[in-house]
Amino acid sequence: MTVSNGEAAVPTRVALAGYGFAGRLFHAPLIRATADARLTRVLTTSRERTAQALADDPRITVHGSLGSLLDGAPELLVIASANAAHTEQALAALERGIPVLIDKPLAPTVALAETIIAAGRAAGVPVIVFLNRRWDSDLLTLRDLLGTGQLGTIHRFESRIQRWQPEPTTGWRDQGGPDDGGGILLDLGPHLVDQATLLFGRVTRIYAECRTVRPGTDHDDEVFIALTHASGTVSHLWASKVAVATEPRMRAFGSTGSWASDGLDPQEAQLRAGLDPAHPDWGRPDQPGTLIDIDGVSQPWPATPGAWPQFYRQAIAHVRGEGPNPVTGEDALATLALLELARDSARTGEVRTVPAA
Repeated sequence: MTVSNGEAAVPTRVALAGYGFAGRLFHAPLIRATADARLTRVLTTSRERTAQALADDPRITVHGSLGSLLDGAPELLVIASANAAHTEQALAALERGIPVLIDKPLAPTVALAETIIAAGRAAGVPVIVFLNRRWDSDLLTLRDLLGTGQLGTIHRFESRIQRWQPEPTTGWRDQGGPDDGGGILLDLGPHLVDQATLLFGRVTRIYAECRTVRPGTDHDDEVFIALTHASGTVSHLWASKVAVATEPRMRAFGSTGSWASDGLDPQEAQLRAGLDPAHPDWGRPDQPGTLIDIDGVSQPWPATPGAWPQFYRQAIAHVRGEGPNPVTGEDALATLALLELARDSARTGEVRTVPAA
């Protein structure tokens, strides 16, 4: 990672733990699209995934154990494995002084997340969390719009990630016990809560409902969360795998206008389709949002393109000592603490007060 004789810096060597849905479709393409990074090693015990990883990039080496993966002294370990494995894998890397980039929700519980953060501090190396939807088109668009003041004071924010997946999978997200870290609250809840707090700040109260609708799954597949922010804004958040028809992805209601956006940010679909993040259409949604003024007049509002590649550029720069951490472990911990309160609220049916920081 040094520069000599005016030459470009050597790319940061990145190892990837897990080559399933998140590892192969999200992390690997974004790492390869980052000029200052090179994916060199992959951890998987699956023959099918081993073959897929080598077909995707013959230059990498595939390892069947974490110890073997880390023996190569990567300069960053990206953890895209099952939630239940996050803590063990992160601690193993941090004990060797290797920075970690962990897919949300950092860990299945607050206690385990605190252990990871403490280990990072002790080792003096970064803990970065993949809350990539901070770079979604709709969130970036709303942040830009809020900056213009055209909506006035926001009194209610709505955000939904709704899908139609009527048949549960056989994987850990839909099956297993309470310690597996499965369920939609920990899958999509981190994005929804993180986005709301990023926009409207500290939360003082929380109420939630978590349900299991589909037969054949052990985990929640429909969630509603209501956050009351210290600013006075209320955020209503939905995540579902059983929504045949979907409502607007985001809506913001203010004192001088409102805004709505339909359709999920396109970057996940683009990665699934194999689109190069350098493509000029990267992150551009199919349609603009809608701005409505206090007289009820509506007009299209241009969408800001989504920018997931920015996360990895910033993460690699941080590992190289060239910029701030794009998503700190402390940020992810605060979100996880709210999700634990949400689960408790759903269990008891009561509103929970969020302790002051």
